[in-house]
Amino acid sequence: MCGDAVSAARSPATKCAVQSIITNRFTTSNRVGQLRAGGDCRLPLRALYSDPHRPWGLWAGLGKRVVEDFRQIIARDQAKAPFFVGVDLGGTNIKVGVVDDEGRTLLKRKQPTNSPAGPEDGARRMGQAVCDALAELGLKPDDVPRVGLGSPGTMDVPAGMLLEPHNLQGWFDFPIRDRVAEHSGFPVSFANDANAAAFGEYWVGAGSDYTSMVMLTLGTGIGCGIIIDDLLIDGENSHGAECGHIIIDLDDDARVCGCGQPGHLEAYCSAPHVVRRTEETLAGGRASTLRARIAAGQTLTPLMLAEEAESGDAVSREIVLETARFLGIGIVTLLHTIDPAGVVLGGAMTFGRNEAPLGRAFRERIEEEIRRRAFPVIAERIKLDYASLGGDAGYIGAAGIARRDWRKLANA
Repeated sequence: MCGDAVSAARSPATKCAVQSIITNRFTTSNRVGQLRAGGDCRLPLRALYSDPHRPWGLWAGLGKRVVEDFRQIIARDQAKAPFFVGVDLGGTNIKVGVVDDEGRTLLKRKQPTNSPAGPEDGARRMGQAVCDALAELGLKPDDVPRVGLGSPGTMDVPAGMLLEPHNLQGWFDFPIRDRVAEHSGFPVSFANDANAAAFGEYWVGAGSDYTSMVMLTLGTGIGCGIIIDDLLIDGENSHGAECGHIIIDLDDDARVCGCGQPGHLEAYCSAPHVVRRTEETLAGGRASTLRARIAAGQTLTPLMLAEEAESGDAVSREIVLETARFLGIGIVTLLHTIDPAGVVLGGAMTFGRNEAPLGRAFRERIEEEIRRRAFPVIAERIKLDYASLGGDAGYIGAAGIARRDWRKLANA
């Protein structure tokens, strides 16, 4: 533990009060009133960075290109207290970041998850990483009201339990929230990793001007987070916002998702299925510059697809824009269900985002499908854009959720 200053926050009575307040399902009208009375929990993105020429770069991960927003690290004397720590637990790495009350990063660190060592070892190292980060900044336990933890599922969010996380084999039925709290000495807010990333974008990223938003992350699968007036949609069984599994194809020969069910959005728009659709198109005899690269021993990836599409290959561009069409169909279902103010696209497979012609064409094709299928008032008003926080969204969002929960307690 970093210290005993927060030990009272972990007493059974306080834990019960925390859980009652945090999991309470407020109505939208009540939540808006409470949030406005206590001050909006978010800031416009433009208020965070005055420099309009923030540096951009290219990141290739899982064979997919994405433009990464390298966020400014601020000094402690520039920061606004209190401070919050966000932990982003992944199958490969653990990211830990310290942010101030305006969502600005003071420090971020990364270490291997080393999942074979087991969940207790992971919880211990996450707790130690929190303490190390605070020590490096010279912060005391009293400076940090709460820590946030984002983790892959499946999970039971109210209970703070990992159930059967697919990329953390052996970390089953483990009380991750309480164990990280024990090892760090801080109360911990717990969230699905996709929800945490979405909350980061909602708080200080591409969704910071919205009162409600949906975020879709495009990569090996399709992650999703839904936020309405500061409320994350976890659902009764902590399976809310599994939007990669909405059905977009009812045909008997619909593509089969990785979960084993046919017709899901993920079966058409996730990276492995984009590659599979491309392979099928090439097997049909279509001419494409992809053939020469594959014949030379290169692996077909969305990155290769994007490069060839930008170079004028018709097949590659067709696959990318067809993916956008499928995604647009799925998004329309979400628009008619939730009616959010904005939709944010993140993840590794965003084809260069707005900084690349292909990324702009991808977004425009989605918008075209929305205009074609959505109710006119929704199609006219919905805002669609790319995420801006890159790989920092997870820990920033986890810290933001911790901040949200602390503010609820403070105003209770």
